[in-house]
Amino acid sequence: MTQLDLVVFDMIGTTIQASEKIPQAFITAFAGEGVHLTAADVSSVRGKSKREAIEELLLAHAGEETAKHRSNLVYAAFKAELLSCYRDAPVTAIEGAEETFDWCRSNTIRTALTTGFDYELAAVLVDKLGWLDLVDVLVCNDDVSAGRPAPDLILAAMSRLKLTDVARVVSVGDTVSDLEAGANAGTRWNIGVLSGAHSREQLSAAPHTALIVSVANLPELFSYPLDDIT
Repeated sequence: MTQLDLVVFDMIGTTIQASEKIPQAFITAFAGEGVHLTAADVSSVRGKSKREAIEELLLAHAGEETAKHRSNLVYAAFKAELLSCYRDAPVTAIEGAEETFDWCRSNTIRTALTTGFDYELAAVLVDKLGWLDLVDVLVCNDDVSAGRPAPDLILAAMSRLKLTDVARVVSVGDTVSDLEAGANAGTRWNIGVLSGAHSREQLSAAPHTALIVSVANLPELFSYPLDDIT
């Protein structure tokens, strides 16, 4: 097997099943400001920092003044809606995700979960799944200066684990922003999964090393020689 130091996994859509809760929370929060988002609007910012996504959408749909003065209020409404939903409803892992974490551990590969959510919300998901002992580090949007497509989440995970060689790091995600972040970080393997927000067509247009059906297929992918991973 190709030698790896770290696999950086996105959360929602990659290791945790996507839910209509997230786009609905965007739509509800914006409706409170008189802004009516479409499904395409929400899809365009999936994978990004939720704070930055809200600022971007407000700027596009309500103008600079509203984006400047109302983005914190919209974000607070978005976060409250999701916290309420996730605290009261089950959180479901992508099938095979936990087995892939186990595969990493059995091959002495470190694991990181990264997310565009702030820690308070991400911690609810991780705690409900019982994943605190399955992965090595959790890096959230409020841990970094810039969210995806900036490389900060990946680089922060490496820093916490005292790893420096991006040529031995894998980035895995379900959105264009995930793949752009992997490319911006310079990871040797930048893998898209088809289990989440964006389609094969969308992911194919972004920088990537491979596209796989789901995170469950990652161990199989790395059973092949390096030159075969395309």
